[in-house]
Order: sequence, then C-alpha cells, then structure tokens
Amino acid sequence: MAGKGNPQGLELAREKMRRAGVDDVAIETFAHYYRLLEHGETGMIAEDSIEPLDMESLADIDVPDETAAEAIRKTAVIKLNGGLGTSMGMERAKSLLCVRRGLSFLDIIARQVLHLRKQYDATLPLLFMNSFRTSADTMAALARYDELPVEGLPLEFLQNKEPKLLAADLMPAAYPKDPDLEWCPPGHGDIYTALRGTGLLTQLLDAGYRYVFVSNSDNLGAVPDARVAGWFAQSGAPFAIEAVRRTPSDRKGGHFARRKADGRIVLRESAQTLDADKEALADLSRHKYCSTNNLWFDLRAMVDALDARGGILGLPLIKNVKHLDPADSSTPEVIQIETAMGAAIEVFEGARTIEVGRDRFVPVKTTDDLLVLRSDVYDLGRDFVLDQAGDEVPFVSLDGSFYKLVGDFDKRFPEGAPSLREAESFTVEGDWTFGRGVRVVGDVALEASAAQRVEAGAVLGQQDPAQDTDG
Repeated sequence: MAGKGNPQGLELAREKMRRAGVDDVAIETFAHYYRLLEHGETGMIAEDSIEPLDMESLADIDVPDETAAEAIRKTAVIKLNGGLGTSMGMERAKSLLCVRRGLSFLDIIARQVLHLRKQYDATLPLLFMNSFRTSADTMAALARYDELPVEGLPLEFLQNKEPKLLAADLMPAAYPKDPDLEWCPPGHGDIYTALRGTGLLTQLLDAGYRYVFVSNSDNLGAVPDARVAGWFAQSGAPFAIEAVRRTPSDRKGGHFARRKADGRIVLRESAQTLDADKEALADLSRHKYCSTNNLWFDLRAMVDALDARGGILGLPLIKNVKHLDPADSSTPEVIQIETAMGAAIEVFEGARTIEVGRDRFVPVKTTDDLLVLRSDVYDLGRDFVLDQAGDEVPFVSLDGSFYKLVGDFDKRFPEGAPSLREAESFTVEGDWTFGRGVRVVGDVALEASAAQRVEAGAVLGQQDPAQDTDG
C-alpha cells in the first residue's frame, strides 16, 4: 500500500469528518493513522519480536478490605456499549437482550453498580460509551433507574466515527444508496480519544476520581470488583488489564506477550499476526493468557500520556479490510482503521497484567454463549453478580442454520433454557425445539434431519433421543 495514497485523500476525509461534526481530537487521531497507512504500516507483530508473558494471579494476592473499599470509592466505571449484535440478527443495542428473569444486560449492569454503591458507600459513577446507533435505545432503557446518574457527570458519551477508505487509493468511500455505510467506528481504542474530546477525563479528575474501570457491556462477569480495584491501587501501576488463561476456544484470539526490543507488555490480536505465525498464536502452552477486555487506568497517568503526545496515544494500527457493504461482496474493498483499547498497555511504563478467574470473563458473542448465560450454569445473587454453579462451563455448539439469529433461537427455547449445570458439552445439529425443564447431563449430541421436539422434563444424556429421530 506504500505510496498508493491519493494526496487529496486525507484532506477529503478530514473535510468529511468536519462536516459530520466529528471533533478535532478524533480528526487528528484519524490523520495520524491515515499517514501510517500511506507509509505501508500494517500493524503486524512478528513472533520473533516477542516472548511469552507470565503474571501474578489475583487468587494469590492479599488486598486489605480497607484498601479495596478506598480504591472503589475513587473509581468510575465505563461500559463499552456501541455494538448492535448484528451477527445475531439484532438491529438494536445488544445490551438490551434479555438475559435472566426479564432483565437485560443493561438492567443487570445498573443493579450491580447500585448494589456496590450501597455496600461501599461509594458514588461509583457509571458511564456508557454508546454509538450513534445505540444511544437512544440505551438511554430509554436506563431511564427507569432514577438514582443511576451521578450529579455533574453524564450517563453516556458517544464513540467517534470515521470514513471507510477505498483500498485501491485510500480515498473516502462514497455510497449514495446507503450513506451510513460510508462510515465505521474506529475500534474500541477510540475510548481514549472520545474521553479526551468530550472533556470527560478532566471532568472525572476534577470531581475527585482517580481510577477508571472499563469493560464490555456484553460481559456480565466484569463487575467493578473492589478487590481488583484495591490490587490496582496498591500496585501503583498507571494501567492494567485483567487476563485469563486461554482455552481451546481462545486459540484464534489475541494474547499477551512481552516485546523483546523494550520489555513492554503488548497485546497481539489475531489481525496483527502474520500467517507464518498462526501456529505460534494457537499454541496455548506458549502464549497462555488472553485479555478479558476488563482494564483499569489511573486518570492522572492517562491525562499526562495524552498531553505528552498531543492528544494521540499512538496505539498500534489494526488494518481491517472489508467490503463497503459487508453484505454485498460486489462492492469495493475498503480499509477500516481500527485500534484496540487494550493495546494502550504498551504505551505505559510499568503497566501490569493480572490473572483473574474465568468468572470475570463471560462475554456473549453468539447464541451459544447466550444459552449458557440464560441457563442455570450461573446463579444471579442479590448483588446481581454471576456466580458459577459448577467447576466448568459446558461447551455449547448450536446449529447455525437454526439458532444463529436471536429470533430463531428464542422460538426453539420458548419455555426457557435447559438446565446445563450437569452438562459437559451440548451439541445440537438440526432443528430441535425444547420444552420446559429439560436437563442436559454429561456429553450430549443431538442430530436430526427433520424438525424435532424435546419434551418437557426430559433428561438428555441418560437416554439418547439423538437416535430416535422419527417422532
């Protein structure tokens, strides 16, 4: 791509962003990455430039109760809430999905925070980073929680948007048929740009907060836990990320490593891994830890780092190549410039990682994940914290032809999710509808070539209806 940029490309992109009301900090950040693209930057991290990372575990650390309580009182909470759940057929904020007892992700997040405020006598402000597509729905859903907003602080701020660039010449793409598709979000690394552009960083500092906890709204395990806050406060680190041990389902995802050149911790995403290094990426005994996307930062350190860099943290570029209309492969290829918020770990001297339990990482990316969350694998306590019932979370794989979209999925579990507490794995091939109170025990695989029903109260795994596919 080096040298292929059109000299007008950046100017036209800037002008387009200005006309759309994007703030100057975001425009300058976009320009920084545009120039990297022009110079052939790919954002790749080669295996021979990094080494595996080991880390301490939260389970082994002593955090005095007073340290934990004091830290949580100085903490603000931000939830990334820009996603629509389009891969599951949704057109509204994914966090509006019902999870348990008629409660959505948003309901549970709000109640977790309200409970912690009482428990620790903390103000614990909660802010959502919404996109222009999730803002109205989210704010309407939160309106019932009168006590949620904290005086002087907003409940939401908006992530930025940027133009998609034609892969051929880096010109901003035009698509008069659906102008919305000319734009894309800049990845969740945009959080730092958006916090600075809105003035929220200094607003939080001025209001007396010291730490920020950030996580995804589709991960209900990411409670702003006082023990983790206490660990972060007593570590004195400017920035930290919670990590979990990688499992076979994480083979294709990103991982932590240490850069040989300067000893900094880096987060390598799969999109930054060369094809030749894919085997090393998948080696769970070499790269043992992946990110939960639960991160903590010191507000003062973040302001200082942004000030020193003219407002641009300089996170590694992720170059995402897609079609202009993702649903139409005949439309031209475009580049979406993205950054990952966890990649900020390499910006800060003395940044830390800590291994936490898998109970702090319960993301819902597919309806397979949603079934586990809706089942009895987790108890939902009075504190609205998920409490894992068994030792292991079962492996679930539902046939994409019938369960991938939330509407189809809901039709096939009309009486609620089966009990998965005693299950080790649950694989469904074909079109099955489940009655009330079904239990899955051990390893269960269902197969059918025509639509089938599992009757109410059935116990799968003791007798095997997979073999009886006539009725």
